[in-house]
Amino acid sequence: MSRRPGGELASRPLHFIWIADSSGSMEQDGKIQALNTAIREAIPHMRKVAEDNPNAQVLVRAVKFSNGAQWHITQPTPVADFAWTDLAAEGETDMGKALQLVAEQLKMPPMSERALPPVLVLVSDGQPTDDFEAGLKALLDEPWGKKAVRIAISIGRDADAEVLQRFIGNSELKPLAANSPEALVRHIKWASTAVLKSASSPAAGADTPAPGAMPTTPVPIPTAAPAAGGVGAQAAAPAQGGGQPAADTDADNQKTIDDVW
Repeated sequence: MSRRPGGELASRPLHFIWIADSSGSMEQDGKIQALNTAIREAIPHMRKVAEDNPNAQVLVRAVKFSNGAQWHITQPTPVADFAWTDLAAEGETDMGKALQLVAEQLKMPPMSERALPPVLVLVSDGQPTDDFEAGLKALLDEPWGKKAVRIAISIGRDADAEVLQRFIGNSELKPLAANSPEALVRHIKWASTAVLKSASSPAAGADTPAPGAMPTTPVPIPTAAPAAGGVGAQAAAPAQGGGQPAADTDADNQKTIDDVW
């Protein structure tokens, strides 16, 4: 790792990007309000993780997609200064355009060679209404897109699990299914704390790349997300394809009497 004058370790940027579905179906059953609440409640926990990992400078922003896609929070914002602006729901589900927007920002520049692998969290309750294939290809064609830690959270029963699985890029790992506001809060908190902690750990930045080179060490990511009854195992494991986490240990048994979606 590089050092500042005087020998102090220099922090490396870690970009954390929410990719949030704000289509019309998210208005149903309070899904968009639940997503806004879940992200807002996760922010203090993200700040604590960042404080405990001084080798990483955590920078947060967000993309929203409905009719097209736009940067909802445009500037990469230090997590200490990050504030969530509520999303509103309307329109289609142009997920492919959202991935293309993210891909543009993962080019070098604006990305730095000395950055840590970014964390991308995709949240959706439906099926893409545009060219998802083109968006995914654009993302994975960028070295930082392929290297990114990619998390997917499905909201309700109408989410396209196959599409979310392809975004993750590892057939052994599943999207996290949120069938209630409580489950969504758990999954959002896990993605923004346990995953962020691993991605910003000294191990993640152990191989400071040479000029013009990409880091090669896989990010050690927790192998289990929070289960319905509490927090699941948080053992870390080298991840495939850039380091995505496993879904709930009881992923096939996540439906409860509290399901509302």
